Amino acid sequence: MIKTPYLVPGLERGLRLLQLFRPGRAEIGAPDIARELELPRTTAFRLLQTLEALEFVERTSAGAFRLGPAVLRLGFDLVSSLDVSERGAEVLDRLCRETGESTQLATLDGRDIVVVVKKTPSSAFASNVQVGTRMPAHATVVGRILLQDHDTAALRRLFPEKQLRAFTPQTPKTLAELERLIAQDRERGYAVSESGYENSISALAAPVRNHERRVAAALSIIVPRQRFEPKRRDELAQRAIGAAAELSRRLSYREAA
Repeated sequence: MIKTPYLVPGLERGLRLLQLFRPGRAEIGAPDIARELELPRTTAFRLLQTLEALEFVERTSAGAFRLGPAVLRLGFDLVSSLDVSERGAEVLDRLCRETGESTQLATLDGRDIVVVVKKTPSSAFASNVQVGTRMPAHATVVGRILLQDHDTAALRRLFPEKQLRAFTPQTPKTLAELERLIAQDRERGYAVSESGYENSISALAAPVRNHERRVAAALSIIVPRQRFEPKRRDELAQRAIGAAAELSRRLSYREAA
């Protein structure tokens, strides 16, 4: 460990605690943690309570502890999003040129989606969304795609409120409605919305999967509603699915045998 006079003891202990978890040791009891870190049990307990509140660890049914979703977001989603960004730019640029529409790639961060890549055509219409823009996951087709791996319990943790915020009349207003749309999207292979988040703007999105067969990102095409007729929608859906499949392959995704 690097010696520094600016070491923060509490932070050091918390990080050392997290380092106790490793492959083959997914769960650790509180007494073992206190013993290995040479800490009083009360100190270890306070550390665990803090990390649990921040979702860096979670308690198992047996009373031990394991890494929580916050660690997974840091260790997987961030790295994954960087990889997706690097590999997705070329795919999105080609899709933008072929369709003449704005294309975007986004990842999930809690209840929000974050745009990580955007390509804009030279036509008069272009989406105002920029790289780094955050939008509510429940109100966007991109969000619905990114939530496909979440079961009901996970969705309830993200959206505990009875009524979801509505941005247009087409925004899902309850968790049950959101789940129904996610199920439809999963069955169809892509998500589509007309003025679900912004009036006069239509969008469709397809999932980008990684080597673990999980949704790592969502690829979307943004279209003015007036030119989103059924034939055009079907054509764009197939192009989005194809581009998402190509990017998935670049992320080492392989379909189950």
